[in-house]
Amino acid sequence: MKLKTSLIAATAVLACAGAAFAQTAPVSEPRNVVQLSATGTVEVQQDLLVLSLATSKEAADAATVQSQLKQALDAALTEAKRSAQPGQLDVRTGPFGLYPRYGKDGKINGWQGRAELVLEGRDFARITATAGKIQTLAINQVAFGLSREARAKVEGEAQTQAIEQFKARASELAKGFGFSNYSLREVSVNSNEMMPGPRPRMMAAEAKMGSYADSAVPVEAGKAQVIVNVSGSVQMR
Repeated sequence: MKLKTSLIAATAVLACAGAAFAQTAPVSEPRNVVQLSATGTVEVQQDLLVLSLATSKEAADAATVQSQLKQALDAALTEAKRSAQPGQLDVRTGPFGLYPRYGKDGKINGWQGRAELVLEGRDFARITATAGKIQTLAINQVAFGLSREARAKVEGEAQTQAIEQFKARASELAKGFGFSNYSLREVSVNSNEMMPGPRPRMMAAEAKMGSYADSAVPVEAGKAQVIVNVSGSVQMR
């Protein structure tokens, strides 16, 4: 009985040693694997307008500056909300802040502040006309972009282009290296939006008060590029 027990114990030890060796044995590096990437690009007309209006105030005390900014912003919001329509003209407030003004002696000698209002949507005419009616804020920035609907519409097309290019390149590489086919090992898909041309136009806050009052601001959107990149690795066979 003792001999049989010893044999069983020895067998168990050998089995454990074999398992440990299997776990620590070096794993061979994959062979005949190629990394590659491909890009699909679709150009589309920008359909989203983001128009920012702002005003700045100065006074000897912070309370006065805050009150003046609040009055200007309240009046602008009241006017803008009259024309608001979801997706076509959305209204939201931007940064609102007060900052101390320092003299040459390093002491506070006054306060200044700034408030912003943002008009955003796909109805350019409605947005610019509304901006022209606002008397208490001046146009600060005009920018364009793509709505979610426009982006989603062309993103699928760009993705299809990228995938087809990826597959074609993988096939060409496999044949070039003397293989008849390939299999996909891993892949990642990323998308982004590029807006060629000049950056969003900035405008002086004081410029609109007289010249743009009660008139629509002329704007013209450009085109954006929706780019999808497909990258990964393939196993040549």
